[in-house]
Amino acid sequence: MIQFDHVSKTFPDGTRAVDDFSLTIPSRTTTVFVGSSGCGKTTILRMINRMVDPTAGTIHIDDDNISTLNPVTLRRRIGYVMQNSGLLPHRTVIDNVATVPMLTGVKKREAHAAALDLLDTVGLDRSLADRYPAQLSGGQQQRVGVARGLAIDPNILLMDEPFGAVDPIVRRELQQELVRIQSKLAKTIVFVTHDIDEAFLLGDMIVILRPGGHIVQAGTAEEIISAPADDFVADFVGAYDGKRDLTVRERNGQRIAVDPTGRIAGVLRPEDATPA
Repeated sequence: MIQFDHVSKTFPDGTRAVDDFSLTIPSRTTTVFVGSSGCGKTTILRMINRMVDPTAGTIHIDDDNISTLNPVTLRRRIGYVMQNSGLLPHRTVIDNVATVPMLTGVKKREAHAAALDLLDTVGLDRSLADRYPAQLSGGQQQRVGVARGLAIDPNILLMDEPFGAVDPIVRRELQQELVRIQSKLAKTIVFVTHDIDEAFLLGDMIVILRPGGHIVQAGTAEEIISAPADDFVADFVGAYDGKRDLTVRERNGQRIAVDPTGRIAGVLRPEDATPA
């Protein structure tokens, strides 16, 4: 469990990025911070592993006040995945994944064996292990980044817009891969995005933020879509502008749900038509 208690962050230039933020993030779930640029979501994420220290307030991981922990030691027990993978260009895939375990004292052979298993976990062929990042596609690099984030078997995985730099098709594949991995590993994932559809797909809890890290609404996708807290949330998620309206059409003998752009949103099975 991660607990923020009246946390604020003011940078040296006077910018108050986060103002009196309080939230409890439950264990073994995916919590997604979503909002427009400048709302403080990345700053909040980075305070968890002390890449940024708060100006005021406290953050606890379980019973530990993280301000009392050595930052390097803390970071080595928390997985971190960023937008552009952050891979070391002069190291092979297997060495990138094995970097942090080896820094913590794991022997090279053992770290490499575990790294190969992690390539399986994130859906990469082991034949890529000896390639360098520049020899991989963007989607493959991001999968390596996820594998590296999982390499120390962390309880907490921080993900800062990890799929924002890849094309839409690869992005959807990576999103589904993360859903699969989370169903298998049950980590405490904190995920940052500006894409509300990505938030709804991935998040057990979605936290919508205004500038200053002010929480406008926190809840499940169903709660937010069906009962937006205010007009800001309704507009942000497209609750009332028809963006989320679906119609049912018959195609090739199947009933499909279609969104306002004509894109297929899903297939209705016979059981879907039965009221709950």
